[in-house]
Amino acid sequence: MCGRYVSTRGPEDLAGLFHVTDWRPEEALAPSWNVAPTDDVYAVLDRAPREDDATAPRRRRLRPVRWGLVPSWAKDPRTGSRLINARVETVHSKPSFRRAFAKRRCLLPADGFYEWQERADRSTGKARKQPYFIHPADGGVMALAGLYEFWRDPGVEQDDDPAAWLMTCALITTEATDAAGRVHPRMPLALPPHHYDAWLDPRHGDPGELRALLTQPAGGHLDARPVSTAVNDVRADGPHLLAEIGPET
Repeated sequence: MCGRYVSTRGPEDLAGLFHVTDWRPEEALAPSWNVAPTDDVYAVLDRAPREDDATAPRRRRLRPVRWGLVPSWAKDPRTGSRLINARVETVHSKPSFRRAFAKRRCLLPADGFYEWQERADRSTGKARKQPYFIHPADGGVMALAGLYEFWRDPGVEQDDDPAAWLMTCALITTEATDAAGRVHPRMPLALPPHHYDAWLDPRHGDPGELRALLTQPAGGHLDARPVSTAVNDVRADGPHLLAEIGPET
């Protein structure tokens, strides 16, 4: 599972990295070194002006969405707090995710992510969880494979009222490899640039072909370093959270 990640790049940088043609300055998010479920995060997606018009040209968009997917059929948006991750092994078949997997896929830009490893405290002998920051060895961006969904708020009368729609997302996880595998058995799945277009294209709906895009995460080139338990607090934020600590810290 992935429950925290880091996203500090601004919309201008992300637009260049992902060839985005549509983003709104007024929707810019502050950098975060401790992104947590239910936070707003950036999503890169391809959409036509009308999703039901297969002939309309698609545009590469950068949008803020809430982390924690709320299926369109959900009665309560609080459902999303339980649907932050989708397992790559079952994402195509789980009722909560299969419609989004077929039509509404996105990329969630990240600098890296946190995982926790249980180990014994040297001073007390008790088990504790040590956080690690896991990131591309070259310092590049991670394009986390994600899904997005729209939820219609029945309490808002007009469809054209922006408050009527909640846009949410989940990220896809897989078996951990490389440095991440030494910390935790699961990790978010990152796509390489040559798979971006095929993954984002809503016209591609074959489950087998889509799952074939979800291969080795981040090309297997990841580094991990222990960081302070300050990151355990969702209210904590700032670049100091990424500082490496010693084994006794």
